[in-house]
Amino acid sequence: MRFVWATLLLVLALPARADVEIQEITTPGGINAWLVEERSIPFTALEIRFRGGASLDSADKQGATGLMVSLLEEGAGDLDARAFARETESLAASFNYRLASDAVRISARFLSENRDQAVQLLRDSLIRPRFDDDAIERVRAQLLSSLRSDLKDPRAIAAKRFAAMVHGNHPYARPQDGTIETVTALTRDDIVAAHQGALARDRVYVGAVGDIGPDELSALLDDLLGELPETGAPLPGPAPVSLDGGTHVVTFDTPQSVAVFGQPGINRDDPDFFALFVLDHILGGGSFESRLMQEVREKRGLTYGVYSYLVDKDQAQLWQGSVASANDRVAQAVQVIRDEWKKLRDGGVTAEELQDAKTYLTGAYPLRFDGNGPIANIIVAMQMEGLPVDYIATRNDKVNDVTLEQVNRVAAERLDPDRLTFVVVGQPEGLDQTAD
Repeated sequence: MRFVWATLLLVLALPARADVEIQEITTPGGINAWLVEERSIPFTALEIRFRGGASLDSADKQGATGLMVSLLEEGAGDLDARAFARETESLAASFNYRLASDAVRISARFLSENRDQAVQLLRDSLIRPRFDDDAIERVRAQLLSSLRSDLKDPRAIAAKRFAAMVHGNHPYARPQDGTIETVTALTRDDIVAAHQGALARDRVYVGAVGDIGPDELSALLDDLLGELPETGAPLPGPAPVSLDGGTHVVTFDTPQSVAVFGQPGINRDDPDFFALFVLDHILGGGSFESRLMQEVREKRGLTYGVYSYLVDKDQAQLWQGSVASANDRVAQAVQVIRDEWKKLRDGGVTAEELQDAKTYLTGAYPLRFDGNGPIANIIVAMQMEGLPVDYIATRNDKVNDVTLEQVNRVAAERLDPDRLTFVVVGQPEGLDQTAD
């Protein structure tokens, strides 16, 4: 029953709203954090990010950080994996450990009455993970099973091939979870080294939302993170973005081809970012009214879905998209996408399209703030992206300030059909491909 109650708190912690008051704190130990204090329900959501993530892995140790992150909940301190899981459940707490290309992401949810015990359990998982041999082999087997599945997944194949082609020798070109060969070869020493390199105080970001005040959070964080290494492994430098404008085919036995496509993107702090953000929504950013959905799906029935999206990694920016279509129709889908890219560059958008995009983007934004957890996730992401503390209050104004003249200038300057590059996985018919 306590677990059910805790789950309900996760869902009902805060109503959907965007009037978020953020307090910035610095602990005596030098840890910076953002806090949204919400005392109405005795529950706190804590989001911790460590910059670096999978990009810290060397070429011969691919998958080390991912395997390490997966092991953080597999026993810590005096508790083996089963005991750690039982203790977490008995406290009605929730811990989640995830890997991204640029970050290790840790989410914690706990009741106020169990805060001290939950934080100590979380602390052990971060400071004193056991990395027991049996746990390593069990989690390694799970990871290897996933990697083998990816070898049969056209979407995974397309994404990996696209990244390898675009980013050259940079860590972004490598599979985030490693390869079967590298993961098989990882040792416990490699996992310990990945832990020391990835979880360090010089790259930590914290967001907290809920039943906790600044002084309480300050003490909690120094206790939770204070014994981590001061500095971690060196972060990678800028990634190359090599896009030749061609169409590259990976032959794979499947009735439906999958395509990943992209061109250069934009930095988050670029003055044209919001104009491009609105432009992407009009082009293919997730609604049935987008141009790509209308032209590729609605008018021609070439796919169930086609999307575009901005990718802003720490060391590279892309404007990407994806589509899947039958082998005998994917060539037409690729051509329609290329045509729309050029048409939007040359002709721009209409005033109606711009207003519809603004209405959707500003109306959907407050719905993201539907609980302590989502808000904590948003405010820690804001820190990592270097956004100001008042961004939530001003974000919709920035969307509404985009003018028709501005968005069409950005379309003419930023859309680059000559560098729009496709990777198609399948057995496409009639598709002109670029020789590798």
